[in-house]
Amino acid sequence: MTSGPSDTGDKEYAQRLVALQRVWWKRLFDAQAPYRWNLARLQPGFALEVGCGIGRNLANGGGGGVGIDHNAASVTVARQRGFIAFTPEEFQASGYAQEGKFDSLLLSHILEHLVPEEALILIRTYLTFLRPGGQLIVETPQERGYRSDASHVRFLDFEALEALYGSVGATVERRSSFPFPRAVGRLFVYNEFVVTGRVMTSRQERGSLQ
Repeated sequence: MTSGPSDTGDKEYAQRLVALQRVWWKRLFDAQAPYRWNLARLQPGFALEVGCGIGRNLANGGGGGVGIDHNAASVTVARQRGFIAFTPEEFQASGYAQEGKFDSLLLSHILEHLVPEEALILIRTYLTFLRPGGQLIVETPQERGYRSDASHVRFLDFEALEALYGSVGATVERRSSFPFPRAVGRLFVYNEFVVTGRVMTSRQERGSLQ
C-alpha cells in the first residue's frame, strides 16, 4: 500500500491532494479530461459534492456546484481556486442549506474512507438537500486505487454500492467502470466504479428507512 496520511481531516492530507494534482505528467496530458467528460455525461446539474477535497470535481463540473469537506485546509484551497466550498458546519449555516435545492448529490472517492454506518449517516444527512427525483452519483476506487491510500478502510464494488443505494431509498439507474473496463482496475490506480441513481421518495419516506 502506498504510504500517506491516514487522517483525511488534517492539513497534511490536503497538502498531499495538492501535490498529486501538480504532478507534471497530469498537467502536461490534462489527465482530468476523461473524468471531466464523464461527469458532464452524467448531467449533474446544480450539484452538491460531499467530500470535495481541493475542488477536483468542482473544476470538472465547471465550477457551478457547491462543495463540502470536513478538512478545513482543503476547503481553503478550494476557495482560493475560486470554488464555492464549506466545512459541514459552514454549509449548514449558509444559504445553500435548503431542502431540495440541488439536482445531484455527488460523493466521489469518499465512502471508501468510512465504515458502513458512517457512510449511511453521511448520505442520509445530505439527501435532505436533493430535490425529489434528484440524482445520486457515487464513485469509488477499484482494487489498485483502493490499495494506493492508507486512509481507505472499506472496498466498495458494484454490489456493495447497489446495496447502499437500496438502504438510502435510491434506485440504481446505471453502473460503469471508468475510464477502462473492470479488469483494468486491478492494475490502474485511477480506474473507478461509477454508480448513478434516482431518489424519488420524500424526506419522510426516507426517514422510515433509517
